[in-house]
Amino acid sequence: MGKIKILELCHFSEGICGVWNRVKEESSRLSDLGYEVRVFSSNAIKGSKGKAKSSETINKVRVKRFPYVKLGGESFMYWDFIKEALEYAPDIIIAHVYRHPHTTSALKIRKILEKKGKNCTVLLVTHAPFNNDNSESGIIAKTAVKLYDFFIGRKTINKFDKVINISNWEIPYLLKLGLKRSKLFYLPNGVPEAFFKSSPPHNENNKILFLGRISPVKNLSLVILSLSKTKNYSLDITGPSEGNYKKELESLVKSEWLNKRVSFSDPVYDLTKKIKKIDSAMLFILPSKREGMPQSLIEAMARGRVCIGSDVEGISDLIKNKSNGFIFSLKNKESLPNLLNYISGLSKSDLKLVMKNSIEFASKFNWNMIILKLDKLMNEELHKRR
Repeated sequence: MGKIKILELCHFSEGICGVWNRVKEESSRLSDLGYEVRVFSSNAIKGSKGKAKSSETINKVRVKRFPYVKLGGESFMYWDFIKEALEYAPDIIIAHVYRHPHTTSALKIRKILEKKGKNCTVLLVTHAPFNNDNSESGIIAKTAVKLYDFFIGRKTINKFDKVINISNWEIPYLLKLGLKRSKLFYLPNGVPEAFFKSSPPHNENNKILFLGRISPVKNLSLVILSLSKTKNYSLDITGPSEGNYKKELESLVKSEWLNKRVSFSDPVYDLTKKIKKIDSAMLFILPSKREGMPQSLIEAMARGRVCIGSDVEGISDLIKNKSNGFIFSLKNKESLPNLLNYISGLSKSDLKLVMKNSIEFASKFNWNMIILKLDKLMNEELHKRR
């Protein structure tokens, strides 16, 4: 018997994309475990109008990209890969991101393969698209989501062998769609073991770090305005900018006379440099208007930072207030500055306990553990179909 063949499906396989980060790491590690792994995606580049090359090999994983047609927004698109998928005839398909056409195409591929006498297990990884706050989405997008859930989601959700939720807050939404609880499997995004290898420094500075995409949804203007109501903190905003948002923030910093307390840094992609950047600050902040399963937050927790986040579902699912971090309310404009002033009054021992709890919580997101759980799940599902 040859190697078990896995096909991973995701909309992007180049550019800054959280889904692609997971797929790239996951597929590489599955390849290391002895699976034959391929990735199919569109040839779109996340965050760019350019096109990615049609194919390449990344850490022994063959990536093939297909021309696409936009159906709405940046990410919602159609790309035809069914012929190539049938030729590959995978034993397992891992389809990423609920509500995207390629996930239901995975079910069609399985049906065709079964008619040819080939067993195929199909797993859906949701990637948390259920946020209540869709205020930045237009009426057409909101309507499309409701129609998809009612006419397609309800009819297809239980056809997947397992539905992998990356955050626990997704469960009520999935059950409301009619998903059988027995189909659920929790498997969050992982954190590279490098984050756990060295002991993080116990910085006692008052530097706050934001590390991620500089975009309106991250709500960074709130942090800048809150900083003007405190005395003890500086802020380092690190990451790539979306549109003119960075210029808007720079203008706000200037108008609030915070030039000496707020700095902007270039994006950091190298893993060692990223860890060093996180270690440079005692506090880490994620003030987002919505989040699915924030990778940057888990990485900061792994490094024992004092983490501060807004009370949206994806963040409060990870931060337990005053235990492994701190939560503030988006509805109350005074909540964040009040929280920052509260933290500045805590003792060193109180802060060290929060840091310790943060590291302990993040340890269960180590990629070494995550990939073994996925390996076990796939073997169990394959056994059911034999």
